[in-house]
Amino acid sequence: MKILVTGGAGFIGSAVCRQLASNLSNHVVNVDKLTYAGNLASLRQIESQSNYHFIQADISDETTILAILRQYKIDAVMHLAAESHVDRSIDGPAAFIETNIVGTFRLLNAALSYWRKLPESAKSLFRFHHISTDEVFGDLPFDEGIFTEETPYAPSSPYSASKASSDHLVRAWHETYGLPVVLSNCSNNYGPFHFPEKLIPLTIINALEGKALPVYGRGANVRDWLFVEDHARALELVITNGQPGESYNIGGSAERTNLQVVEAICEVLDQKRPLSGDVSYKSLIAFVSDRPGHDRRYAIDASKIKQQLGWQPTVTFEAGLAQTVQWYLDNEWWWQPIRNGFYAGERLGDAPAKGTA
Repeated sequence: MKILVTGGAGFIGSAVCRQLASNLSNHVVNVDKLTYAGNLASLRQIESQSNYHFIQADISDETTILAILRQYKIDAVMHLAAESHVDRSIDGPAAFIETNIVGTFRLLNAALSYWRKLPESAKSLFRFHHISTDEVFGDLPFDEGIFTEETPYAPSSPYSASKASSDHLVRAWHETYGLPVVLSNCSNNYGPFHFPEKLIPLTIINALEGKALPVYGRGANVRDWLFVEDHARALELVITNGQPGESYNIGGSAERTNLQVVEAICEVLDQKRPLSGDVSYKSLIAFVSDRPGHDRRYAIDASKIKQQLGWQPTVTFEAGLAQTVQWYLDNEWWWQPIRNGFYAGERLGDAPAKGTA
């Protein structure tokens, strides 16, 4: 397949590009605007492959995207380009509206124009895969419930509202214009190459630097965690075998409170790089004021993708977390330049509330 991946220099997008490019019969075209969270260093292992190509472009530029679709004779679009950090959406929602809603609208327009002029045989095989989040469903009580593909949307933050809007646009382009789309909604991802403002990498790096490990409220909020490489495999199955008009929930069945996640990271670091004086990294945990509109719990029912497409997560949370911590210990070359940089006027980790899930 010739696959256009938007946002392929981001955390999940780069994992998707690496997964797809590992099959040399695929041709992967990565389109990324390279905003603050885009990092081509995450693609170093495939950048010289003949079946991978990077283009710096904005999904809102319909003319350029349409030209790329035609030049590379694209068979499928995997749309991951998005602003994704809840804290940033609270501080500045405008960028989320522009990228996640307007950008998706313009990308859909380009894809529709391209698809309409394909030969009939290619039309039936074309797919537009929109990758979204479980946050569009709002939140769940701590002690019951789970998100299915039929759960009504109830977003709580500007980020999740913008993603919910883009989901609706994608479905509308299918129902109104016939564009063959598939959608997926995933739980919290983690793993190598995760941008250091998010909970797990921020906790690891702050701990290594002896800084406070911020946790919102009392750390009781619950998330379902999914290893990013398991997610990339699931997305490949959706784009190749998913049915047009269908959506698929993807989760790791690994619910943990935020405090449990931070404490687990501390325990791994206590083993891998112990502090002097028999002190645990848990001593660095600092509870901070809760985030506005903080969702209590997310939990994914992934039975549909398991039953219909044969996907299963292969990495347990404990194994994935240990692997992730080791990766950050071994790959300071990747995260230290980011850590030393300034993004949106602040140095990562300076604001104690940043990075919590």
